[in-house]
Amino acid sequence: MSVTQSAFKIVALPAEPFAPLFELDDASLTARGMRRCIADDPTAYPCRVSLDNAAVGEEVLLLPFDHHVTASPYRASGAIFVSRDAVRAEPAVNEVPPQFRRKRLSVRAYNRDGDLIGADVTTGDALEACMSALLEVAEVACLHLHHAAHGCYLCRVERADAAPGA
Repeated sequence: MSVTQSAFKIVALPAEPFAPLFELDDASLTARGMRRCIADDPTAYPCRVSLDNAAVGEEVLLLPFDHHVTASPYRASGAIFVSRDAVRAEPAVNEVPPQFRRKRLSVRAYNRDGDLIGADVTTGDALEACMSALLEVAEVACLHLHHAAHGCYLCRVERADAAPGA
């Protein structure tokens, strides 16, 4: 990474809010618009807590998730997978999870009011440069990563000096 690029921190979802959902029966999950699945493909169940794919045979939940809670018109939600025993990923500053390298990604930049003020589509091998360029814009408060093809939310990205625990 060149010294002119902004350092970033990828922030996975915490596991704690999802843990009680695994104790619900299937009817209760269905009533909440959720579904229990058993991973049957090593690349089809990307967990938003571990930032890795669930292993074949692993229990996951498919559930709706508000990933951009804001009073702006850009409020957004979508379906995510969470693995039962997921441990929250804690990528290092400027670290990109390996599974992101194999994807075409949408990078969305939001200001402090929650408005979308920039976006790009990139391959995983060019992700750092794309994120750093968007973070160079002073008004950008955070980025969201999505799979470009399906639009699925992946994670939040913050400036390294603004990330929790940084």
